[in-house]
Amino acid sequence: MLAVFINVAAVLLGASLGLLFGSRIKERFTQGIMMAIALCTMVIGIQSAIGTSNILIVMVCLVLGTIVGTALRLDERMNGAADRITARLKGTKLGQGPFAEAFMSTTMLFCIGTMTVIGSIEAGLNQNYDILIAKSIMDFMSALVFAAALGPGVLLSAVSVLLIQGGIALLAAQAAPVLTAEVVTEMSAVGGTLFIGMAINLMGISEKHIRIGDMLPGIFLPILYFPLRALLGF
Repeated sequence: MLAVFINVAAVLLGASLGLLFGSRIKERFTQGIMMAIALCTMVIGIQSAIGTSNILIVMVCLVLGTIVGTALRLDERMNGAADRITARLKGTKLGQGPFAEAFMSTTMLFCIGTMTVIGSIEAGLNQNYDILIAKSIMDFMSALVFAAALGPGVLLSAVSVLLIQGGIALLAAQAAPVLTAEVVTEMSAVGGTLFIGMAINLMGISEKHIRIGDMLPGIFLPILYFPLRALLGF
């Protein structure tokens, strides 16, 4: 768990520095940096998405995940929670900026991908912290830039890092048998597809906002896909 706490600290420190010095950076620079981050996010998403061994797996998991997420109104609930936090912070410096977008974008960026899953498993099973420490450096820089551009919602993503990476690390011994290489690959592919959607939202390419929150359950469905496929004999 030590590496998870290091990652959380890196996000908090980066976001805090971004909030502290963000006002000193002219808006045209922060906007340019955000576009650069969005493009990099899209590249990361494409790299993860094309790693799939079968695009049908990604399609099935995304469609079913979206059905589940929409039924549970995940995106609405997550944005509603962010709005309530923003309302309580209204009138303070922490109440500035697009809180929900900052939280959702950085939670996706910090908590989805091969480094998160493999790094957390290595930390939990073998006390190997190399992957998560490398990830912490990357997350520190991203948190700094996102906080400078989008505000304090980035701070809340540290809670997501703690819960998701910490949960994987604690459950690594039990989850390791189902988190095979092919499962992790397809989870990353689904997550990569959502990365692309997140990048589109950040760049404002689409007039209609992509409800990424409703699609999140799809990330975990590859865990069920392969046992079901084997059971049905596909």
